[in-house]
Amino acid sequence: MNTGSAVPDSYYVRIDEHRFKPTAHASGAWDENELHFSPLGGLIAHVVERRLAARPQGGPALSRISYDILGRLALDECEIRVETIRPGRTIELLEAVVTVADRPVVRARAWLLAEQDTAAVAGGAGDRLTAPERLAPWPMAELWPGGYIASLDVRPVAPPRPGRTTAWVSTPLALVAGEPSGPYASYLALVDTANGIAVRESPTRWMFPNVDLTVHLHRRPEGAWTGLDTTVVFGPSGQGLTSTVLHDVRGPVGRAEQILTVRPMPGA
Repeated sequence: MNTGSAVPDSYYVRIDEHRFKPTAHASGAWDENELHFSPLGGLIAHVVERRLAARPQGGPALSRISYDILGRLALDECEIRVETIRPGRTIELLEAVVTVADRPVVRARAWLLAEQDTAAVAGGAGDRLTAPERLAPWPMAELWPGGYIASLDVRPVAPPRPGRTTAWVSTPLALVAGEPSGPYASYLALVDTANGIAVRESPTRWMFPNVDLTVHLHRRPEGAWTGLDTTVVFGPSGQGLTSTVLHDVRGPVGRAEQILTVRPMPGA
């Protein structure tokens, strides 16, 4: 996707070792002057992956990442710093903090677990989804505004229903201009889309943004497609939950959960 020479074909441009500037492609669905969290979640994973890539081979693999969204995500330059909270050769915990204008806006914690051969006992993950190449695109931008949603190739396995949709998501854009992304960052950069594919109520009448995202993985994702088998529940007192079985083209890879704050759209 190219909307003009002034906008790179990426969600972010690196400024220096720790700072990144978003492009218009990263703009949000609730407010186009804010970030969509999905590419920011991928950027955090990108920073973590690059830190891990500098280590000797054979280290632990990303197995869980939990993001807490602390406030408004301005469409502005951000800084990401990563530190080790719990060191270890087989189990390790990292924390990444994202700041915008010197204010923390996201805290993410990533558990890393050692990889070893457990193929003899692997099982229980479930069946594959229909391959995305066999499915027709869905114009999700007719439901949601923003540069991020406009950048996506979305292919539902069946017609989307309120609160229940299974779909593949991909993008032609780079996460960071001029930088290859690892398998985790490329995959995780699309997971937050889950809250927008199975809407229970019209987003012009109701708001239901997520304040967190937690992803558990039982294997390393592969390929350019993120599969989202998503169910959305609204409770009776202002809370909701978006629950997703995550897939790649080989089958399930894990699960994601997002807690929602549900409220009427002002003036609706």
